[in-house]
Amino acid sequence: MSMGLKQVFNKDKTFRPKRKFDPGTQRFELHKRAQASLTSNMDLKATVQLPIGEDLNDWVAVHVVDFFNRINLIYGTICDFCTEGTCPVMSGGPKYEYRWQDDLKYKKPKALPAPQYMNLLMDWIEVQINNEDIFPTSVGVPFPKNFLPICKKILCRLFRVFVHVYIHHFDRIIVMGAEAHVNTCYKHFYYFVTELNLVDRKELEPLKEMSARMCQ
Repeated sequence: MSMGLKQVFNKDKTFRPKRKFDPGTQRFELHKRAQASLTSNMDLKATVQLPIGEDLNDWVAVHVVDFFNRINLIYGTICDFCTEGTCPVMSGGPKYEYRWQDDLKYKKPKALPAPQYMNLLMDWIEVQINNEDIFPTSVGVPFPKNFLPICKKILCRLFRVFVHVYIHHFDRIIVMGAEAHVNTCYKHFYYFVTELNLVDRKELEPLKEMSARMCQ
């Protein structure tokens, strides 16, 4: 394993603690199935399809948590280079600027430096996925009716992390020799959200050309 990949998988560089599934639960089994698919050189397009007989909400829940952990880890490897000086605005190049809104402190969209935006984003996602009313872990407890809209919002915002990393910090990923790993994570994410229509096509525009090349 290259030094770059060691850095990507270094737990000390994780931006946030990982959310895990309890062994013995259905979601843990789905998580293991998804992980096995990723490490077995299977077609990523095939791995994201909802398994026959499985619940859509369970499948989405497993992937939302997994993507949060992975993208959180990727950003953690470059966060030392993403500062208020280098990234005074959370953006994806000159055409795309992302403003933060959480209906709490920031009731209206607010332009923020990228690292502050990332902190607020990861905090917000952590709150969602650790909320038992949204992501229930007990057997037999149903998902809320607004579960998929919440997941769509989470995934839309996680995509913005990819946009910022690819456009503003991919040179660091290359220096670490981790581009293949990051690209695989991106392709897995892209195939999943497009397979299940979880992110609006308009939101995918910033990386449209790259996605066309990478995810044919």
